[in-house]
Amino acid sequence: MAVTVSDIARLLEAAAPLAYQESYDNAGLQCGLPSAEITGVLLALDCTPAVVAEAGRRGCNVVLCHHPVIFRPLKRLTGKGLVEQTIMAALRADVAIYAAHTNLDHVRQGVNAKLAEKLGLVNLRILAPKTGILGRLSTYVPNTPAYPGLADQVLQALYAAGAGQIGEYNDCSFQVPGTGSFTPGAGTRPAIGTASQPETVAEIKLEVLLPLHRQAAVLAALRQAHPYEEVAYELVKLENEHQDVGAGMVGELPEPLPPAEFRARLKAVLGVPVVKYTAFEKDIQKVALCGGAGSFLTGAAVASGADAYVTGDVKYHEFFAPEGRLMLCDVGHFESEQFTGEIFRDLLLAAFGRTFAVLFAETPTNPVFYDC
Repeated sequence: MAVTVSDIARLLEAAAPLAYQESYDNAGLQCGLPSAEITGVLLALDCTPAVVAEAGRRGCNVVLCHHPVIFRPLKRLTGKGLVEQTIMAALRADVAIYAAHTNLDHVRQGVNAKLAEKLGLVNLRILAPKTGILGRLSTYVPNTPAYPGLADQVLQALYAAGAGQIGEYNDCSFQVPGTGSFTPGAGTRPAIGTASQPETVAEIKLEVLLPLHRQAAVLAALRQAHPYEEVAYELVKLENEHQDVGAGMVGELPEPLPPAEFRARLKAVLGVPVVKYTAFEKDIQKVALCGGAGSFLTGAAVASGADAYVTGDVKYHEFFAPEGRLMLCDVGHFESEQFTGEIFRDLLLAAFGRTFAVLFAETPTNPVFYDC
């Protein structure tokens, strides 16, 4: 069976919805035809003209990367600068480029979970959960002999559309019986009652939570499963934290390590010759982390009670922020996200098997070098 670029996009956006990316971001398909059949996928942290050339040499017509090539709108393609050169190279070679960036940072099984796995952390949770991305849907279904089991049928439709999940619990709902009243208008075809006649009916109120990016699908499922012409419902945006979506991650080492041994582990796991860090005297067990540029989460890391915070791109004055309350470790942007390709590989192989080649790019793209 042929697999297309749009198939890969659907897979990635189910795992890391585009709705979870930051407002400044531009994750998704950067260039290429959604209908193109996949011959092979090259995995990279960044896409450059050299990566596009490698894709062509190795029989891949898709580059799947973490960082978007296009962050700002392009008004012209003249080959000026690396962004335009990369897009032009991809168009000439008929190579599609797809990026999963902060949306992949923000999901529970994303970039930070992979880094935590490599460091051997357990008991993981999101460091800074997102708010404002959940909603509560309330609706009313008839509870009469003419509609036996309707409440369960409607709930199953809502669950299938993406509602009813709370953390590790699925099919979550609340139900309460009551009495509904209405008067169908002239010309209506009510499922219960008669046009222009007041009606009361035994109903069950159903409530479920849903991620708001699934709102359209959930409401479509509700209307499809519900017998009423006019489906009564309320949808309320919640400020609850979504415990599975957000920035950073915090976990624990199975056994505490002295600070020097923890830094040695960072260097060994990440393959870095140096780690920039702040002084800290206590053993390290609780560890917060954020792949990429994560100094904005230093306060959250301190508040979590972490002994160490591992991230990249920390500026000089930002190293003062912990005030001795934890060891702030800057391991580098590239280095902290270097395992992202493994996430892509695992998703692709689980969904499509060996239908096409999935290869790690060999072209070096890290622009930072160390002279030690």
